[in-house]
Amino acid sequence: MRWSGPEKIAFRFFFLYFFLQAVPLDWKYYRNLFSINWLDLHLGDILNLSRYTPQFFAGNPTAGSWGLNTFADWGVVFAIAVVGAIIWTIRDKDRREYNQLYYWLRVILRYRLAAGLLAYAFIKIYPMQAPLPSISHLNTYYGDFTAWKLFSLTLGIVPDYQSFLGLVELLAAVLLLFRKTTSIGAFLVLPFTGNVFMSNLAYEGGEYVYSFYLVTIALFLFFFDAKRLFSLLMLEQPTLPNLFKPFFRDWQKTARVVLKPAFVFLFVVLYGYKAHAVYNQEGSYHYPKTAGLPGVSGLYNVKEFRLNQKILPYSATDVIRWQDVVFEKWATISVRSNRPVLLETAKTEEIIRPTAARNFELAEAGGRHYYDYQLDAANQVLTLQNKNKNYPNKKLVLQYQQPTANQIILSGLNEQQDSVYIVLEKQPKKYLLEEAAGRGRREALKL
Repeated sequence: MRWSGPEKIAFRFFFLYFFLQAVPLDWKYYRNLFSINWLDLHLGDILNLSRYTPQFFAGNPTAGSWGLNTFADWGVVFAIAVVGAIIWTIRDKDRREYNQLYYWLRVILRYRLAAGLLAYAFIKIYPMQAPLPSISHLNTYYGDFTAWKLFSLTLGIVPDYQSFLGLVELLAAVLLLFRKTTSIGAFLVLPFTGNVFMSNLAYEGGEYVYSFYLVTIALFLFFFDAKRLFSLLMLEQPTLPNLFKPFFRDWQKTARVVLKPAFVFLFVVLYGYKAHAVYNQEGSYHYPKTAGLPGVSGLYNVKEFRLNQKILPYSATDVIRWQDVVFEKWATISVRSNRPVLLETAKTEEIIRPTAARNFELAEAGGRHYYDYQLDAANQVLTLQNKNKNYPNKKLVLQYQQPTANQIILSGLNEQQDSVYIVLEKQPKKYLLEEAAGRGRREALKL
């Protein structure tokens, strides 16, 4: 069947545009690819491979992450596609149709979209993308969180729903792997990832460009059957299916047999296994795993605070005096005070391998200062280092005593090298999330 002139021009543009968007042509991508230790593959390695998009104005490929996407990058690709389509049209005026090339473009986009969906599906099925709130989060004022952090924590408290969302992504991805079910898979992506895009806009997330990128691919794939579906379902008219059958050369048949199983092994079998292993071993890749002071996790009221031997009475406005302290189960202490906090941002999904570098607990949250600490149990010394990258040299060295099971006394030097003496008393606070665990939806709770 002969294509019309406008159809051929439109195809040339969209072929170049989506080919440049989907196929990694950046040498830095392959540098990172070959720098991966495939004998010790990490969950984040596969996630980063799946998130490639061409970037001219953003990104940090040397860190293994492609950073924040921008629509300006799309503008460059658009301009290249326009120029390329003009040259292509001038040099290829007599071509009757591009059915075979259209088929291969759809193959590329099917697998590109499937990879993007699978990368996020498994970290939702095993609910890690949005983790449960930490004790510090549960004791942070609502207004001290950014909109994006609130969205993440709100999703984190419903892990079963998060797993359901992952299953939807997994189903759509599997449908995309087969030519006959591609349009169904693309149709599922449109409302699902479209909602992700709107959520990123509404809650000021950092992946609205990338989520919309996946939506545009789904739109292009769905367009293949859109007219026929409209004719059949809306107009209720007899409709013929697409009868095009691709022609495969011998090497193409071999490539299909090799590449599809390899794709399924990497993004389904291996990635799913890695996600399951991380979930079983760590519970979440967002929080540090270094063990903290044993048996002390919880919220502590600051009963007494001395600075250079002078007692500072409680004050909600004092920028020096601590108001309360949280000891996490891991080696993190968070301190609430009126001292301003320069927020550390984390608006893109990052799987950080060194546990000490994980910053989810403090990112996008004010009101508290977060410190990781090294424990010297023999000398009863805690060396605290501010985790926020905006405070690289803020360190405290404190001796600790535990006169009773519910009391901790800290003494030593603060960040300004002033002497401090702090008496902490543990609060018998209960949390609805913990009390509700294992209970029925309608069973009464006592706090």
